[in-house]
Amino acid sequence: MNWQLINTGLNTGTFNMELDIKFAANINSDETILRLYRWEPYCISLGANQNYDSVDIKKAADDNINIVKRPTGGRAILHAEELTYSVIHPLSEGKSPKQIYRDINLALKCGLKNYNTLLDAIELENTQPDFHSFYREEISTLCFAVSAMNELNFEGKKVVGSAQRRIRNVVLQHGSILCGSFHKRIVHYLNLDQDKLEEAEVELNRTTTELETILNEKINYEKLSDSIISGFEEHFKIKFEEVAEEIIS
Repeated sequence: MNWQLINTGLNTGTFNMELDIKFAANINSDETILRLYRWEPYCISLGANQNYDSVDIKKAADDNINIVKRPTGGRAILHAEELTYSVIHPLSEGKSPKQIYRDINLALKCGLKNYNTLLDAIELENTQPDFHSFYREEISTLCFAVSAMNELNFEGKKVVGSAQRRIRNVVLQHGSILCGSFHKRIVHYLNLDQDKLEEAEVELNRTTTELETILNEKINYEKLSDSIISGFEEHFKIKFEEVAEEIIS
């Protein structure tokens, strides 16, 4: 398997989601891609089956925050102070999507430990929530309000959220490595009444955390990227081939 590394830096939400889909549609059966990226301007992404009317579109526009749909499921995320990853992995190796999901999160855990040994305390979630019940609640408009099986938590709070979708013979998995706390402002862009907004704020503080809070320092995104890359190489026992920029366009 040929592992390719792509770091596209800061781009719009539309660019980031369309590029994930493009790679998933065009990858060869003997290739796997890891892409690292960020968002400029900040962007709210909605799950593939989530309605735009769950978001205050005017307020987001007034604050220069884009809105985009993800090709994967889940609920609203405010992409701000984070490092985002995506992996395009063929199913030709015989691994199931669940096995790939777990392996990717183990590679992320390894990378986070490489960034700072305090992050070795990050653990994989070992239970699966009842999403059918959860999605009936108003709080379900928030993707980070609940952890799925094998997502990464620190002291019971989600620090990396991921979503996966099978597209023909490949798996597209992408997710947010939360670095700063700006993501929690998502509650102010949802169409919630005041009581529900306050409830959502409390819930998000209860269920999520971020690297800056854990480490009590600003995150060096370049170092974090390098650490995630080395974590993937260690876990999967591979060496990345860096992709030329012209392939991305």
